[in-house]
Amino acid sequence: MNKKKLLITLVVFTLFTITLSAQTDSLVFYNGNYAIGEVKNMNRGVLTIETDYSDSDFKIEWEKIKEIYTVTYFLITTSDGSRYNGYVNTGEVGKIIITTDDGQEVEVIQDDIVWLDDVDKGFWSKLYASIDVGLDMTKANNFSQFSTRATLGYLAERWNLDGTYNTLFSRQDKVDDIKRTDGGIGYKYFLPKDWYPLASVNFLSNTEQKLELRTTGKAGMGKFVIHTNRTYWGFSVGANYNNETFLPNTVSDINGNDSTYTEPDKKSWEGFIGTELNLFDIGDLNLSTKIFAYPSFTESGRWRTDFNFDAKYEMPFDDDFYIKLGFSLNYDSDPVYGTSETDYVIHTGFGWEW
Repeated sequence: MNKKKLLITLVVFTLFTITLSAQTDSLVFYNGNYAIGEVKNMNRGVLTIETDYSDSDFKIEWEKIKEIYTVTYFLITTSDGSRYNGYVNTGEVGKIIITTDDGQEVEVIQDDIVWLDDVDKGFWSKLYASIDVGLDMTKANNFSQFSTRATLGYLAERWNLDGTYNTLFSRQDKVDDIKRTDGGIGYKYFLPKDWYPLASVNFLSNTEQKLELRTTGKAGMGKFVIHTNRTYWGFSVGANYNNETFLPNTVSDINGNDSTYTEPDKKSWEGFIGTELNLFDIGDLNLSTKIFAYPSFTESGRWRTDFNFDAKYEMPFDDDFYIKLGFSLNYDSDPVYGTSETDYVIHTGFGWEW
């Protein structure tokens, strides 16, 4: 080998060594390509890796990764609800070796890993948020409607705290304005075998049902029946405290005379049973739905139902942006006199998530 070829070889080897030392994790894909960098997390079937040769992180579908080798320290969750702290490396194609703190090696099928998170990451990296807005306007009756949906959450090693805030304002000629606001804060603590205790505080204000404010405090127990990197499906049960105040309501007697009446405040105890389903490996489409039923313990014959459905399509130019279609339905078997038992909202909007 002449001096020129030797020099080139040494330069290439040196650069390769520097790259490997600076970028610790590596991925090999089924198409023969590879990536070297720092794996940050894997959630809902998408792995994020940071590299020195790109200004933005790469997001890669988990099923397209043939081999993974890491020295990054992770919290790992598998589909049976088991949780490990350690490192992940491919043993043979389709299988992952998890090396735990105590040196134990656990072999799992790659598809059974549903979550990876770099436990050395700071506070801000564990936050997630989204916001989307919708606006509808028509010339007829000067109709206009504005709606927003927002979420903010924090996902730690053993627990999850998240909050939601949704608003809708509608106006048109010769019709009273419609205002609806709902939201809440929820907490879950993850136990072995995919069990989790939960607690939440929620509120709803709705002029359509003359509901000035409904505040509920919920506590119970839940379990994921299906927990994979494509699907979450779980059930939960528990108790709920319901406190309601109402808006003035105009009623007419048999002679057509109007009078104003305000329903007395209500305080009651309820049970709840519910189910949630999330599908997030349908191309760029994510689907989520949940339904909860609340039979009253203290008001005979009364029960309520909350139903929500969201379809989110990630934009091809940047998957941080999305289009969302949402549907919410509330049912109350004992509503304020003169109002409907059901109320629903259809929301379409353009949004951003982090």
